[in-house]
Amino acid sequence: MPRIDRYVLREIASAFAACVVVLVMVSLSGIVADLLGKISRGKVPAGLLLSQLGLRALDVLPLLLPLALFLGVLLAYGRLYRDSEMAVLSAAGVGLRRLARPLLWIALPIALVVGLTSLWLAPAAMRTSKAMIEAANRSLLIAGIEPGRFVEIPGRHSVVYMAEMEPDGSRFRRLFVHTERDGRVDVVTAAAGQLYQESQGDERYLSLTDGFRVEGELGKDAFRIMRFARNDIRVPDSEQSESGRREERTTTLELLASDRPGDHAELHWRFGAPLASLVLSLLALPLSRTPPRSARYGRLLLAVLSYIVYLNLLSLGRAWMADGSMPVWLGLWWVHLPALGLAIWLLWSDQRLKPARMVRR
Repeated sequence: MPRIDRYVLREIASAFAACVVVLVMVSLSGIVADLLGKISRGKVPAGLLLSQLGLRALDVLPLLLPLALFLGVLLAYGRLYRDSEMAVLSAAGVGLRRLARPLLWIALPIALVVGLTSLWLAPAAMRTSKAMIEAANRSLLIAGIEPGRFVEIPGRHSVVYMAEMEPDGSRFRRLFVHTERDGRVDVVTAAAGQLYQESQGDERYLSLTDGFRVEGELGKDAFRIMRFARNDIRVPDSEQSESGRREERTTTLELLASDRPGDHAELHWRFGAPLASLVLSLLALPLSRTPPRSARYGRLLLAVLSYIVYLNLLSLGRAWMADGSMPVWLGLWWVHLPALGLAIWLLWSDQRLKPARMVRR
């Protein structure tokens, strides 16, 4: 590889790595805040925080990597323009189109990683996330309830104590539940019980056997005491939206064999992610042209706006294909091809010599 290509490639790689770190940290902070909110409402078990964080991070990589590559190319080539290195290279006969070769050395592998993530890793992560939440719905241990400890159930205003529990977390003995809400107290004790999920639906219940229930209003003597042979108590609802839409969890091979418009839209979205990486990297090359000694991040706002417009058009096309408003054969090419044509035209026009102008004296 020529020395100039190695130098430019090193600049792009360092800028790309810095953008990836920043974007991943920002995305992870948002994901953590969302997961903590759902844990506090009892939607997601606290023990699944780290695993769900990693799985959801894989799901957003097809969106973050193209943006990181776009910004990295813009910053790397923009620095060459600002430090007048691009002028020196142009004087030596190395034009902008010639400098697109080191860009392809890094853009093609990144597009391959984005394609593998979009077509395989992200759907597998969504399926794993759904399976882990379903497993948590069937085990008290994963749900955060441990034997021999008083545990507060998020979102239910209840405190649970279990003296013994089987290793799989499905059956227990000697249960105590205290619930207080709107000035009323409800205390339930049971000799044994188990956790089960109803056959039709996602609701979970504690099935209690051979116990007592005391309920009443605080500050009053009117308490009711009941003895039961079996009593079922509903536990917090399972998370409905955590695992995303069905199409997001479907494998790519199943999408290829399907004839549903929603599956076709998801398929075009997955194949469009690596193509968007290449289009955005080529588009960033002419957009990086900046005058010397200009602001370091002068064109970042334009880059972010361009990415937002591009991504929103892809999202609109995906939604229109899913509801049948757009023909399947058109796909998302009406977004990719104009963007690619614009990038090629900018590269070609940037290399042309401008005609001389007559100046009157």
